[in-house]
Amino acid sequence: MPIVFATGGDPVALGLVASFNRPGGNVTGVSFFTGVLGEKRLELLRQLVPKATTIAVLVHPNTTQTEAERRDLQATPQAVGQQLIILDVGTDRDIEAAFATFVQRGAGALLIGTGTFMFSQRERLVALAARHGLPAIYSDRESAFAGGLASYAGAQSEAYRQLGTYAGRILKGERPADLPVIRSTKFEFVINLKTAKTLGLDVPDRLLALADEVIE
Repeated sequence: MPIVFATGGDPVALGLVASFNRPGGNVTGVSFFTGVLGEKRLELLRQLVPKATTIAVLVHPNTTQTEAERRDLQATPQAVGQQLIILDVGTDRDIEAAFATFVQRGAGALLIGTGTFMFSQRERLVALAARHGLPAIYSDRESAFAGGLASYAGAQSEAYRQLGTYAGRILKGERPADLPVIRSTKFEFVINLKTAKTLGLDVPDRLLALADEVIE
């Protein structure tokens, strides 16, 4: 039976397909893997919080998705006088300890990594960021709507639309092995202005113009 998937991970690393261009077997689909958007998220966060000299980063360890994200962030040139603190979190206790470390080391902004663990903890992460007054950018739009400052992520609605298109083509006789895995090319930037005001941040007009959605 043909299989059409949608995944937020790397389908090759997960063993779903042999490659993006030649999936092989009876499987294809859509990937909205966003771990390699770390550099872009960091750039947006710097513009949102230009005075932050130390930026904290939370990642979930030991997955192909977050290891790619870590490499992306570590390879990002850092502004003069700026420092990144990257900490692994995999449990509730890790999260509490990480925020205590960030506060102790004077972090001025926070980047929340990708993955199912971070998504499952989004309300807690948003609440802790608010409690400690840390402006944060997330890898899913739901976190911005839950009260996070901002998010930058692949447009999942577009990914699922493409998924339906592939399913229709297969039902008409095309083979999954002949259909390359589609990668997200549309991304959404969401800013929560209410949170920005609570944090005492003035969001630059250029960022408001870039935003796909502004929460007021």
